[in-house]
Amino acid sequence: MSASISRLQAINAVTNFKPTTSTNFRDVFSADLYGSNVFSPAEMKNRLPKAVYKSLLQTIESGAKLDAAVADAVATAMKNWAIEKGATHYAHVFYPLTGLSAEKHDSFLSPDGIGGTVAEFSGKQLIQGEPDASSFPSGGIRSTFEARGYTIWDVTSPAYILENPAGSTLCIPTAFISWTGDVLDNKTPLLRAMQALNTQAKRILSLFGHEKIAHVASTAGAEQEYFLIDRNFFFARPDLLNAGRTLFGAKAPKGQEFEDQYFGAIPERVLAYMMECERELFKLGIPIKTRHNEVAPSQYEIAPVYETSNLAADHQQLVMTTLRSVAQKYGMEALLAEKPYSGVNGSGKHLNFSLGNATQGNLLDPGDTPHANAQFLVFCGAMIRAVDLHAGFLRAVVASAGNDHRLGANEAPPAIISIFLGDQLADVFEQIRKGGAKTSKAASTINIGVDVLPHLPKDAGDRNRTSPFAFTGNKFEFRAVGSNQSIGAAITALNVIIAESLEYIAGELEKAAPGKLNEAIQSVLEKIINEHGRVIFNGNGYSEEWHAEAAKRGLPNLKTTVDALPAYTAETTVAAFEKFGVLTKRELESREEIAFEQYVKSVNVEANLVLEIGTTIIYPAAVRYQGELADTAAKMKAAGVEADTEMLTKVTALSKELLAALNKLECVHAHETKGGVHEHAKHYLEAVIPALLAVRAPADALEGLIADDLWPLPTYQEMLFIK
Repeated sequence: MSASISRLQAINAVTNFKPTTSTNFRDVFSADLYGSNVFSPAEMKNRLPKAVYKSLLQTIESGAKLDAAVADAVATAMKNWAIEKGATHYAHVFYPLTGLSAEKHDSFLSPDGIGGTVAEFSGKQLIQGEPDASSFPSGGIRSTFEARGYTIWDVTSPAYILENPAGSTLCIPTAFISWTGDVLDNKTPLLRAMQALNTQAKRILSLFGHEKIAHVASTAGAEQEYFLIDRNFFFARPDLLNAGRTLFGAKAPKGQEFEDQYFGAIPERVLAYMMECERELFKLGIPIKTRHNEVAPSQYEIAPVYETSNLAADHQQLVMTTLRSVAQKYGMEALLAEKPYSGVNGSGKHLNFSLGNATQGNLLDPGDTPHANAQFLVFCGAMIRAVDLHAGFLRAVVASAGNDHRLGANEAPPAIISIFLGDQLADVFEQIRKGGAKTSKAASTINIGVDVLPHLPKDAGDRNRTSPFAFTGNKFEFRAVGSNQSIGAAITALNVIIAESLEYIAGELEKAAPGKLNEAIQSVLEKIINEHGRVIFNGNGYSEEWHAEAAKRGLPNLKTTVDALPAYTAETTVAAFEKFGVLTKRELESREEIAFEQYVKSVNVEANLVLEIGTTIIYPAAVRYQGELADTAAKMKAAGVEADTEMLTKVTALSKELLAALNKLECVHAHETKGGVHEHAKHYLEAVIPALLAVRAPADALEGLIADDLWPLPTYQEMLFIK
């Protein structure tokens, strides 16, 4: 079969696809589905003894210590609820350092000793599981023969039912540690970090005279960007199948230059897919709010209302799983790689972050007159200090081989970590620098100039999409997180570094003489803005001028993962994490080691794929076309007609360049690098990645020359625009 026929068959399959889903979205109103598969506080209240329910609610809402004595009652109620929902098994779901979710399934049924079975689920089984701890990334903390690990029930993240056509499973979110107590997941440090933030935030609030202070929690919500591609194209591209992104591909004649994709009309097939995703996520109690076309062709976004950080992190993992699983029902594949296609925008996961509680509300809400809102200014000042002190670490927690292709391009924030405050807050903090804030730039209205349209309230400042850490009215948006990354690590980092800055500020304010709190606040904020104000930047983060200015300010510009990852074990990082008991130096070292290993493995897979595709698919296509051109030229010459060999010359030259680049890649890829994983990562960055790009250049050029009936791979034009 020629390459063209296989591509045409894929195109035909795409254009004639009919979804097989039987979902009727008119049967049940979405609100009636919301949380229907969640063992929520409302479900607990209906099924648990009053004392047990109150004990659990105290733990969930205020962070009180879990009373293990209630576990048996909870387990029985949870089992009965799950079986009523059709569950046959339960699973402890945990979040190892792969960035993915993991789960171990066990049946409710046990032999009853008389030839039958009985459904059992005890408090002990609810609280603790025992998966293998040696087969997950540990960064040297665990050896292969040291296999014992534990999962521990996290009551603050509710259990849920995961439906499957063949049955359902009760899923219980858990923490994951080794037998030695070492942390092997993203949940455990996040819960510890949230605990530290609560303690330090309460210190600040008590200084402002608050007496009844509810538990302070950080809140988060991740805007998930993703691409969709028909599975016929997906399986015809070995690079997408194995690496999640294309390693070859000439730009399509049309890209995103018309700016007609963003917020455009959603294709019918895609909209049906989005609606089913939302219904499944609603069942799991995930507060999905937004859906729309993104900037690039075939790129989309889904976003929730933000919620408590731990729950947001768990829900984000479910969002990624659901996007992938539902896509298959519609004959599509959801691509979560940061840069699946060269030449069009990549995908991020904008992480909205704030903190607050039930008694004082959102602590990052400036109000109408932020210059007079000392409490807000203290918390905002803590953010400024934290981001400046730990800019390198914030870059490290979003570092990956995939995100390196996205950060710093004119589609994503730069690798330089800075803060956008907007005109109003930047002016307030400039006044503080000069001795004290007296005024705030007021919001106004916009007159559209059309009588039938109302005047619009105008915010006091604009937004900045080029900033990696931007204030957006009552929260910050960390825009550097990659689309396929767990948000757990980034949220943990933010909780820790903010807790550290709040501790510093609380210590300074507690020294104030009675009645002198306002003077102490001015003093500490003035010191913060003088020492850390360099991190504030309201301009164009894409510009070359900013890179030069950032260098003058002394801000780190960690352009690659290899540059960024050592920040995991910087003295400032270790001191902050150990101070609050979140992670030890050894555990941070293990995370750095794992990140380096994942970088090496990712690039290694891509090198293997480029060698395979280039050698067995693209080069043979070029040789066949050379043969056709040469045969035609020979026949023309034999007929006494002058042959035009310009195309043959171009294809021959590019074929030679391709083969030479493949040979060079094979050589540098096979090179044995001395030293540890850090040195291997540096070799992949400096030698292997340039060799990959050197192979791609002639291959993509050949795609624009080789006859269409001989080109073997689905093209960008087909993958991005045939939906």
